Amino acid sequence: MTTSLERGTGRFRRVVDVATALALLGCVTFGALLRFPGFHQPREEWPAVALAAVTCLALLQARDRPRAAATVAMACAAATFAQGYLPTPLLLAPLMLSLYWVAARTDRRTARIFGLAAMTVVVITALLDNPTTDMLLLRTVGPVLWLLLPIVGGSRARLRAAYLESVQARAVYAERNREEEARLRVAEERMRIARELHDVVAHHMAVANAQAGTARHLVPTRPEQALKLLDELTVTTSSALIELRATVGVLRQSGDQDGESLEPAPGLDRLPDLVSTYASAGLDVAVTTEGEPRPLSPGVDLTAYRIIQEALTNVTKHGTGQGADVRLSYGQSRLLISVTNDATATATATATATATAPAAAGGYGLMGMRERAHSVGGDLRAGPRPQGGFEVSTALPLHSLAPEELEAAP
Repeated sequence: MTTSLERGTGRFRRVVDVATALALLGCVTFGALLRFPGFHQPREEWPAVALAAVTCLALLQARDRPRAAATVAMACAAATFAQGYLPTPLLLAPLMLSLYWVAARTDRRTARIFGLAAMTVVVITALLDNPTTDMLLLRTVGPVLWLLLPIVGGSRARLRAAYLESVQARAVYAERNREEEARLRVAEERMRIARELHDVVAHHMAVANAQAGTARHLVPTRPEQALKLLDELTVTTSSALIELRATVGVLRQSGDQDGESLEPAPGLDRLPDLVSTYASAGLDVAVTTEGEPRPLSPGVDLTAYRIIQEALTNVTKHGTGQGADVRLSYGQSRLLISVTNDATATATATATATATAPAAAGGYGLMGMRERAHSVGGDLRAGPRPQGGFEVSTALPLHSLAPEELEAAP
């Protein structure tokens, strides 16, 4: 019954309220007609029916004004039982419904106050009219038990409505967070692609520019070496196209036929090829490994490769010396990487290297390297060396950290 009372909106709800009021009026009429052996009840039924009609009219507004409806129902019930009617469930039905709406539409404290007041009024009026011991339990304990039922039912309905509202609120909140998380992931993916494109283009174009310039100077005197450099330039540009294709491959649709032909992301296993590429551009790179190489997670492996690549690219574009040192130091839980350019012995070269290094740090190269290191839980530092030149050093975990670990990491 309580579920059907809560359902419906608009016109249907009004029809339910009117039908309920008429049913309650019928219950009171039937209850007033009942006669109990040993208990003298008024012969006239119309006073109880009239008071019940007033209560039923008030119950039509019980959804919106439960306190007012319950007050009217208590007053009419007190007037009914003061005339000598026995407080049976049939005569208590309108009051029970009003208490249900109070418990369902108000707070717990209000429901308790109205429930206690209704029980007190009914019991006192029933005893004042006939203080004898005839049917004492039906006039005292009976009304209390019957009036407890709607209070319990209304309280459960209120809790159920609050639960459904909280579930709906959580669903809306989850949907909103899902959209925000999707936008955040799109932004992160754009940043990742931008970093990849910057690293690929900056590296290969810097090497290609150096190779082309060297070949141009060697053409008049050493045409064979110039042709060799031009061949290596072709390899460099082809590698650039391959990496660009792999980087932007994530933008392909799932139905693209070429989506499965993309090569895996580079890692430290391709460091010798990277060194040879810079060697062809005139940069002498020395690689030193300390400790026993440990397996790296794919994210850390790619990050280490890209940081070394970007650091060597900066050396090619901004460094004054003709060499660079790459040091890999494997620890128990971290990989330490340092890339230093080989400064010249003259004071002029040292001053030039120190002056050009901050200019390189002001661009997007070092910013991208820091973002890469932070994305896997590492750290990166870059700056001029006291003895001249420039150094990029980073400490990376052997395995990428989880998001919650990244937040807790210093």
